[in-house]
Amino acid sequence: MIKNLQKLLSEKGLGYSALIIAPENRKYFTDFDSSDGFLLVSSDRAVFITDGRYIEAAEKQISNCEVRLQGKTYPQIAEILNEMNCKHLLVEATRMTVSTYNSLKGVLKNTSVATDSTLDMLINTLRSVKYENEVENVVKAQRIAEAAFKHILEFIKPGVTEKEIALELDFFMLRNGGEGLSFETIAVSGKNSSMPHGVPSDKRIENGDFITMDFGTIINGYHSDMTRTVAVGFATDEMKNVYDTVLKAQQNCLDNIKAGISCKNGDMFARSIINDSGYGQYFTHSTGHGVGVEIHEFPNLSPASDSILKTGNIVTVEPGIYIPEKFGVRIEDMALITESGCRNLTNAPKELIIL
Repeated sequence: MIKNLQKLLSEKGLGYSALIIAPENRKYFTDFDSSDGFLLVSSDRAVFITDGRYIEAAEKQISNCEVRLQGKTYPQIAEILNEMNCKHLLVEATRMTVSTYNSLKGVLKNTSVATDSTLDMLINTLRSVKYENEVENVVKAQRIAEAAFKHILEFIKPGVTEKEIALELDFFMLRNGGEGLSFETIAVSGKNSSMPHGVPSDKRIENGDFITMDFGTIINGYHSDMTRTVAVGFATDEMKNVYDTVLKAQQNCLDNIKAGISCKNGDMFARSIINDSGYGQYFTHSTGHGVGVEIHEFPNLSPASDSILKTGNIVTVEPGIYIPEKFGVRIEDMALITESGCRNLTNAPKELIIL
C-alpha cells in the first residue's frame, strides 16, 4: 500500500512528502491499528511514529516502513521531514484540525504545507480500488451480517421493540466473529421506517408494520453493510407496490453498473425507476457509497458525482422510498465493480418476506 503512495508522490516531483494522521488511513497503509500515531511518507522512505503504548506491537507487526518511538511530536515530525529532504508537505486537509496545522507550521521552516485536497484525493484513489485480500475481508464481514439477518427473522414478532431487534443483531454479529459494528444499527418500524436513518426506539412491533434494518460488522478493519425491509403479519397492496418498485430499482442498478460508468449514471439506473413510478420525491438520498476501511468511502453513486467507476471499487446499491407518516422501504447490497458489470457480494434473500 505504501509503495503505491510513494509512486504517486514521485510523480509529483522532488521534495514531496505526505503526513498521514487519520486512524483509518494509518491502518490502511501499515495494517496496524492504533489510536495514536503519525505516518510520514516520501517517494523513497516511510516512517511510522507512535507512543509507548503501541511501540512494541508496532515494531513486531509493521514490516513495510520504519517504526520510531514518539518523542516531542512536532519537532520529531520536522526532524524526519528534514531527513526526507521534504520541501512540500501534503496533509489530509479534510481530517486535520486547525490546532494540528498550526503546530506543524510552527516547526516547519523550509517546508510548504499544502492545505488543498491533493493528499485526500490521492488516498481516496488508492483506497477505492480493492485488492483481493480486501475484498475477502469485506465478504467475511458480510457473511456474518447475513447470518445475523437469518437469525433476526426468527426473533422478530409482534411485541418486541425496535431497540431489542437492534441489540439482537449487534449481539449476534459480535458473538459470531465481528470485531465491531460498522455503524450504529438501524431498526425502525411502521411510521418510523419513513426515516432513512431513524434511531431504534421503544416502539413495539405490530402486525402490518414494515421493519427496515440497516447493519454490518467489521473483519480485519473492513466493513460490511446491508439493509433489508420485512413485513410483519401482512402487507397492504401499497406496501407491496413500493417494495417491488425499490427492488426493481436496485436490480436495474446492479444489472447496469460497471467500470467506466459515471457515478451519476450509476445513481440514475436506480433513480429513474423510482421517478417513473411516481415516487421520486420520496427517494431522498444517493443510491450508494464506497465501503472499505470506512463505512462511507469514495466513490459515491450520487446524482452530484462525475467520478468514474473503476474495476475493484466496492459500492453499496441501496435505493429507498420513504413516505412520511406511512412507511419506508430500503434494500441494500454491496457490489464489486468489474470490467463487464459487477459481482454482488451480498447473499441474502430480497423477495418480500412477511413474518
